[in-house]
Amino acid sequence: MDAIAQASGVSKATIYNHWADKEKLLLEVMLMVNGLDREPEDVDTGDVQRDLTTVLTRKPPDKFEFARNRMTPLLIAYAGLHPEFGKVWRHRVTDPPRQCLKRILNRGISRGALPQDLDIEASIALLLGPLLYAHVFNKDEPSRAPDLGPISAANFWRAHQQNRRDRIEDARASMSHGKPKRSSGGK
Repeated sequence: MDAIAQASGVSKATIYNHWADKEKLLLEVMLMVNGLDREPEDVDTGDVQRDLTTVLTRKPPDKFEFARNRMTPLLIAYAGLHPEFGKVWRHRVTDPPRQCLKRILNRGISRGALPQDLDIEASIALLLGPLLYAHVFNKDEPSRAPDLGPISAANFWRAHQQNRRDRIEDARASMSHGKPKRSSGGK
């Protein structure tokens, strides 16, 4: 807090008038540099793939990229040493996009576009996994990394549409012949 007060040209008392402690200040800065200082809008175009793509391609503000790249590894380490801060950080930084994805998937299920037995948590992991992989392994050359948000959404959607077609075909075969031609996705 001393360094922050010195760099900003105000007293520590002034800083504490705005933030109760260092962790609250750190959290607010992380939210701002990641573009999460406001609730993400809910996306509902009626097209599950388009809605997933919208959420998966959201990017934090470019103007804070340098600060974000410098701060994020330090805050991850800080969160590991200070579990309460880590819990709040995960809740505020990682949960909002996950909740958006969960709402989209649940709407897809309720509208019949996705199977009723869809494992929501596994689906979110499948959707976010490629993005996290790219973030970790393409850090040095981000310009060479493909935008995996649309690719992840398209592949997820394609797989579930094929599964849906197979289930419909099995149901028709069952109705006309008394039993399905193949299993419905191993379930």
